[in-house]
Amino acid sequence: MCGFISIFGPPESNAIHDVLSGLLAIQHRGQDAAGVVTFKDKFQAKKGLGLVREVFQDKHIQRLHGPLAVGHVRYPTVGLGDRADVQPFWLDYPVGIAMAHNGNVTNFHELKRTYFGQRNIHLGSNCDLEVVLYVFADALMRRLNNPITVDDVKVAVNEVFTRVKGAYSVVGITSEGMYAFRDPYGIKPIIFGKKVTPAGTFYAVASESVVLDVSGYEVVRNLKAGEMLWIGKDRVPHFVQVGQKPHRPCIFEYIYFSRPDSFLDNTSVYEARMELGRRLGREFHARGLQADVVIPVPESAKTAGQTMAEVLNLPCREGFVKNRYVGRTFIMPNDKARQDSIRAKLNPIRAEFEGKNVIILDDSIVRGNTSRQIVKIARQMGAKKVFLASYSPPLLFPCLYGIDMSTKREFVARGRTNEEIAKELGADYVLYQTIEEMVDAVRTAGNRDLEFCKACFEGVYPTGDITESMISDIEQDRLAAGTGIA
Repeated sequence: MCGFISIFGPPESNAIHDVLSGLLAIQHRGQDAAGVVTFKDKFQAKKGLGLVREVFQDKHIQRLHGPLAVGHVRYPTVGLGDRADVQPFWLDYPVGIAMAHNGNVTNFHELKRTYFGQRNIHLGSNCDLEVVLYVFADALMRRLNNPITVDDVKVAVNEVFTRVKGAYSVVGITSEGMYAFRDPYGIKPIIFGKKVTPAGTFYAVASESVVLDVSGYEVVRNLKAGEMLWIGKDRVPHFVQVGQKPHRPCIFEYIYFSRPDSFLDNTSVYEARMELGRRLGREFHARGLQADVVIPVPESAKTAGQTMAEVLNLPCREGFVKNRYVGRTFIMPNDKARQDSIRAKLNPIRAEFEGKNVIILDDSIVRGNTSRQIVKIARQMGAKKVFLASYSPPLLFPCLYGIDMSTKREFVARGRTNEEIAKELGADYVLYQTIEEMVDAVRTAGNRDLEFCKACFEGVYPTGDITESMISDIEQDRLAAGTGIA
């Protein structure tokens, strides 16, 4: 899970301010690192570990000139997350090109051993974007047209689709224009927009619609699964369908990752979460359970918590106060650090727990570290009963497409009944959303025709090419990095 924005502005404009504004809007998609590459006569870059506001200073903004820019915020799903892995990446020769992506290359290690090994190419990082960049640039170089044409970009994108497996939305710039493409199954989101000004038209491509909103861009449309965009010297957007696979966007974007004020594939994240809360509330009532209050775990569960409470005719209360400066527990280096961080991050309000039967609502339960600590806190605050509710189904399988979930042996729900999960987490009862209700809830928020990637719930990977070797390679990467959602 990363975030990006790429901009192609009028000839004398500087895109850096819109790029940084956009990156701040999607800081939730990655706090590990941030970077920007711009172009005006030559590529200029600034990349570093940390938040956007920590990486960029006025002196950097002053030198990042040009109408072409691509920016990225990252948390690592492949690699160890060191400085060499910070995006965007770029090449000055033989084709001037910069690139960023969101997703995960499932055959990254295989490509390193074969495609690159046979060519005696030694990658300079442990980031899977580098293989996308080289495959794309190599195909573009072999055509060597000046200027670059839409057909050149189509050939390069097709080469990526042929060689590179997994889920990835990609954006980037060349010395002549801006390109973007979405993997053949459209698993990762990518949205195109424009802004008309007296100086001319700015074009932008971003991970979420909110990125465009905050910078004053009109959302034009989502890229389709397997579709590419090229805007060259003629400044005309060219959309070309390259891949021909069924569209399977990631449903977890609506559950957790995306901001509630975003629209993905013409579907409101906010409306989806409201409907998820309503349906879980109805299920709680149908099981004859009685509670006094709904307490959502901030931030993502707040929306669903409000509608769950409305259905149950209960108050929805802010039982936990979140310290926004602690950081996300799922990017902590190990379980001990995550557990220590949870209490520092979420401090309870005793009055909302004491003497009450409380529903603690979260978006999901993965390892169970966060849930276990939250239940413990609720008990310490005097709660009579603790009902733990998740508005997504049990997570049972690792995501191999760019969500840094646990390895398969670490899921708390794997191999356990709901009663056993409740006992493991110290709760009186655990309630999950069903897969069927989850899917229908998200569809009602905008696009009834959507079919989703639900691999983390069902273990069915839509690309159909996942091997045990890929799973092993990805698990070893994550274990080495010590990452995973709590």
